[in-house]
Amino acid sequence: MSSSRVSAWPRTAFLTGASGGLGQAFAAMLLADGVQVWGTARRPERLAGLAEAFPGRFHPVALDLSDPAGAESAFHAAAREAGGTFDLVINNAGFGVFGDFAATDFAVWRAQIDAMLTTTLRLAHAALRGFRARTDGPPRGCLVNVASLAVEFPLPCMTGYNVAKAGLAAASESFVVETRGTGITVIDFRPGDYRTDFNRAMQTLSPGGLVSDARLLRIWSVLEKNLRSAPPPSRAAADLRRALRRGRSGLVRSGSFFQARLAPLFARLAPVPLRRAVAGLYFGIR
Repeated sequence: MSSSRVSAWPRTAFLTGASGGLGQAFAAMLLADGVQVWGTARRPERLAGLAEAFPGRFHPVALDLSDPAGAESAFHAAAREAGGTFDLVINNAGFGVFGDFAATDFAVWRAQIDAMLTTTLRLAHAALRGFRARTDGPPRGCLVNVASLAVEFPLPCMTGYNVAKAGLAAASESFVVETRGTGITVIDFRPGDYRTDFNRAMQTLSPGGLVSDARLLRIWSVLEKNLRSAPPPSRAAADLRRALRRGRSGLVRSGSFFQARLAPLFARLAPVPLRRAVAGLYFGIR
């Protein structure tokens, strides 16, 4: 989309959600390439493994997306420790909530959207301001917002997740235009399913439990099957590394060949009613 490029491989990075899954793979990739990484988790003790494996290079940070002011404060404290600002900021942290939208108290969805979208945008705002205000030269830096292929293929019974990721992708597109012609790049990184513990950590909501709700159970079974057969997180890290090396703003899809290549092609070519019918069949919703 934009021709702006990162001038060099980053020396410092701030990464949310580094304790597991894609975030842990991103951290390992960056650390292996010599980047100093400030990685976050709600419970920083979960970052002990990275800190022990990369002493003096991985810096644990306690950050909770449900506390927006605290999250921004943690970001600024880490930036000061890193020398004033970061070369790379990756907004990766998030969580899943699975349940029927109408049957679930709205406060649950609002809390998820506030955390995953509003607080994440607050961190993006702080990152972009830091890139613009650099004292060691002209504006530069790279912001990576980890959205999801759910932006293009919304997941049933995960409304809050879909909304947050779609909003983050829309913001990234806005940032791409706003930073055009500067030394700042923005990447809208959209992973599909990866073999992680995402579902295990997901909050599942059903009045009588998933087993008692046949429709929810069918959808959940498809999500579980997809994760079991998905590629490892290292593939996402390799895709992100290639995108960072290219140094260009824009959209990067990552995942299996079907999810990241064939499905988006189908979405572009197929009429909307057909897309919805196929999605219903895919998740066993008739």
